[in-house]
Amino acid sequence: MIVIPAHNEATALPDSLAAVLAAAAHVDIPVAVVVVLDACDDGSSSLVDRFGPAVHFVTIDVQNVGKTRAAGFSFARDKLGDGSTDAGVWYATTDADSRVDPNWLTRQLTAQVDMVLGVVRISNWRHIPAAAARRYLRAYHAKIHPDRGRHEHIHGANMGFAADAYWRVGGFTERATGEDVDLVRRFELAGYRIRRDTRLSVVTSARQIGRAPAGFAAHLRTVLARPAKDSA
Repeated sequence: MIVIPAHNEATALPDSLAAVLAAAAHVDIPVAVVVVLDACDDGSSSLVDRFGPAVHFVTIDVQNVGKTRAAGFSFARDKLGDGSTDAGVWYATTDADSRVDPNWLTRQLTAQVDMVLGVVRISNWRHIPAAAARRYLRAYHAKIHPDRGRHEHIHGANMGFAADAYWRVGGFTERATGEDVDLVRRFELAGYRIRRDTRLSVVTSARQIGRAPAGFAAHLRTVLARPAKDSA
């Protein structure tokens, strides 16, 4: 089960969905994809006809990414599950402005843990000054430790977790930002096994105005604005 929250992402969402469906085709189990359209007024709903039965679309109006992700997984459990058990079910989530790699689900499903956390990469720096981009990359890679096979990042755009563990800790909460960090904290407090996979990477946008008030776009904006000496 894959959930993608979207708020006015009609331009980026088709590429995100194409990548998710490609990743789903690389695994040998059924994969359902749910897009939660939150307060969209940009024509995002027209994508329902384009993607047909391959993607389930849910429409809400809360303007809150935590509620939006939560609504997607609740829909998956109530409408798409068989109602018997969450055991053996895997959940994953990404963002509408991100594109997962073809092995995205494969790496998660073979990790043999309760939660997998990946990293993000930016492929298009066209509107970012080169010096600022270098500052961001230095700061980001300072928290990646490939020699230990782990990292210190948390991204709602790149994470997956066991369904039974997700429901036991209470799922995503109604947070306008930081809903991903909050969920990870509760997994940690519950003692669940978490893998921080440096090779699980998704492409995301370099936009500095995002949908979550203090999400990745805000973090990117802050890092890019720092003097070079602060991120050396």
